[in-house]
Amino acid sequence: MSVPETAGAATAAATASLEARIAAVDWPQLARDLDAQGHAQLERLLTPAECRALAGLYTDDAAFRSRVVMARHGFGRGEYRYFAHPLPALVATLRDGFYPHLVPIANRWHAVMGVATRFPPRHAEFIARCHAAGQTRPTPLLLQYGEGDYNCLHQDLYGEHVFPLQVVLLLSEPGRDFEGGEFVMTEQRPRMQSRPMVLPLRQGDAAVIAVHERPVQGTRGSYRVRLRHGVSRVRAGRRHTAGVIFHDAA
Repeated sequence: MSVPETAGAATAAATASLEARIAAVDWPQLARDLDAQGHAQLERLLTPAECRALAGLYTDDAAFRSRVVMARHGFGRGEYRYFAHPLPALVATLRDGFYPHLVPIANRWHAVMGVATRFPPRHAEFIARCHAAGQTRPTPLLLQYGEGDYNCLHQDLYGEHVFPLQVVLLLSEPGRDFEGGEFVMTEQRPRMQSRPMVLPLRQGDAAVIAVHERPVQGTRGSYRVRLRHGVSRVRAGRRHTAGVIFHDAA
């Protein structure tokens, strides 16, 4: 067997393994967690080897379309890079694998919130919709933080077409690779102060989070709450995170 054939077989095996892990997720429980909190955590979705391989891409210029230094834009401190097409196999598998399971939640949320948009069952169909509207730039990204770095609270909105859920994956191990750097969210309910949430992620864990809004059932019916997410200050070491966003950017 030639070297390219060997590499192709290894990639196919790794993709099949990740697809199996995604399929094995307790999706009904994940939906309940998202409905209750606006986020849901999945432990050890990625293996340590997959985390190292994905984080290791950060220095490969050919893998990315752009680099953002947060301090230049008032986003915080640290930096991130947007992947270029074609996406790495692991990232593409995450995008294509999660999307069909999240579509029913996204469509249900939009129905409850009175949003007319509905999402197609396959990710390729949704991406075609984005591209037809001029949103053609891939949005999955890799983030790198060093000592003193942080990410301000934000929402990942890149155009008219926004899928309301995204996936965040921690690629480094807290307490070994870095200190501090907690993943945080806030939720703003009408006429109430913001509610803070800290998600205690470990290496390989994933968090499925609301991008910007979710419905909440109140005593007088449902209403919308707004969510933002960010990362607290890294006190020591280096922290890598991957973000899987399902809509492309204008």
